Amino acid sequence: MPEDRDWEAYKVPPTRTPVSEKATSVLNPIPLIETVFNYVIDAPVTFVREWIERQQSKNKFYYYHQKFRRVPDLSECLEDDYLCFFEAEAQWKRDRMVDQEIVEIIRERLGACKQREGPNQFQNCAKEAEQLLQVTKAYQDRYGDLGVHGNARTCLMKQKHRMMEERKAQADASQET
Repeated sequence: MPEDRDWEAYKVPPTRTPVSEKATSVLNPIPLIETVFNYVIDAPVTFVREWIERQQSKNKFYYYHQKFRRVPDLSECLEDDYLCFFEAEAQWKRDRMVDQEIVEIIRERLGACKQREGPNQFQNCAKEAEQLLQVTKAYQDRYGDLGVHGNARTCLMKQKHRMMEERKAQADASQET
């Protein structure tokens, strides 16, 4: 490289940023407002929040592992026990959601097996297909014709009618023999 550089063409940037001169003698209120805000509002809120977090960390609540006690079925409730009706309805809704998830898990297992096995899916995934058939039949027997607005009472009535039909078919079969 040549030693004779043209310093005018390539000027060196200043080494420091120039400090602006104060044009007024009045103090800047921003640092004062920031300090007041920090001590009056931010510090107490931060203290309370950290205290709450310490208390919550002592006894953690995992909502996704919540366990509900089993309540009596709707058939076991007394005639005017509306609280029992409500609890039985809530229990029925939870049971229905669990059954829906069971069907979905079995369906996903069958789909994964089919994906994994490819052309041999019919012989290698027969067990999963049979399990899905049993689970969906049980779900359909219990919740099939209830519709969107089904509840524990209509499900109980459906179960009662199904049991009466089974007894009637059993009685007819025993009379024929």
